[in-house]
Amino acid sequence: MNAVAEHASPAAGASRIGGRLELDGLRRSFGAYNALAGIDIAIEPGEFIALLGPSGCGKSTALNCIAGLLELTGGEIRLGGRRIDQLEPEKRGFGMVFQSYALFPHMSVRKNVGFGLAMQGIKGPEAEKRIRDALAMVRLESQADKLPGQLSGGQQQRVAIARAIVIRPPIVLMDEPLSNLDAKLRLEMRAEIRAIHDQIGSTTIYVTHDQDEALSLADRIVVMSQGHIQQVGTPEELYQRPVNLTVADFMGFRTRMPGRIVSVAGDEAEIEVDGSRFHGLARETLKVGDRAVLAIRPEDLVASATGPGIAATVVSIEYRGRAFFGLARTAAGAELYFRADEPLLRGSSAYLAPAPRRALIFREDVA
Repeated sequence: MNAVAEHASPAAGASRIGGRLELDGLRRSFGAYNALAGIDIAIEPGEFIALLGPSGCGKSTALNCIAGLLELTGGEIRLGGRRIDQLEPEKRGFGMVFQSYALFPHMSVRKNVGFGLAMQGIKGPEAEKRIRDALAMVRLESQADKLPGQLSGGQQQRVAIARAIVIRPPIVLMDEPLSNLDAKLRLEMRAEIRAIHDQIGSTTIYVTHDQDEALSLADRIVVMSQGHIQQVGTPEELYQRPVNLTVADFMGFRTRMPGRIVSVAGDEAEIEVDGSRFHGLARETLKVGDRAVLAIRPEDLVASATGPGIAATVVSIEYRGRAFFGLARTAAGAELYFRADEPLLRGSSAYLAPAPRRALIFREDVA
């Protein structure tokens, strides 16, 4: 297949625009509500970027602004140094994959995939070859003459991806494309989406609220909250070193224990929580006496029946293959998500302690 080589020579028109994508002070308001409050980021050609955050954080709004489906309230979008935010969506030459697939139900798979080519005026043998290559890339050659309604959800999503890449876009935009699939298909499609990205060489911007998707797919992750970018970094950077509690929440630090700093040494601090003291990595400048929060993932908060650790009562527990995971509650009402190597009875007492150098400590006023 020559799809990769051919991708370097996109169709005539705006799809020839390529290069670095720059979002400069992007703003989008809906009345008094600021969905985007000044977004700045540069995305290099061929990068896979995940926009990660909760519903309403602005990630889909940002994607729709890049696509041209929403006008900007302020700021600029540049591609290869050329301003494109004033171009109509079809003149930007981007491919887009929607959560709902957005396929034409009365058209065959082949015609759905070729729709964008027809809009660009590409017909005949050239269009047929591109459609054939795109269907081969998503492994749907044998389904070309079927209608979307005759396909499974995963197959329909593959058609949507083929339709987005067949025009050889400089940028592919994906808005939570896997959210309608079951867990097994989501895992399979993750691998396929990344493989297709690597094969075609386009920049991919992928919206998700799922940290596992972002971690497994992206070269860099952009964590958003309330229209602002909280942190940009590689999956490893965000997983190991979230800059604040908002980012830590999306990186799986479900347990937060408020307390007070009792000592600081280099990048480590000691915090007293409910009468117990724990060490953690300080993610901000801390001093003795500061109110702070110890944050930790469930797999790194180990529960035992005898201690040491914070005393709590087991509320729920479930077996997940190699270990047990559960929820415990302290006498003060704090909820702690933990891991245990042995089953603990609901209602029993347990002692929970963070694994060494796996807990992070943030100032309380950052929450």
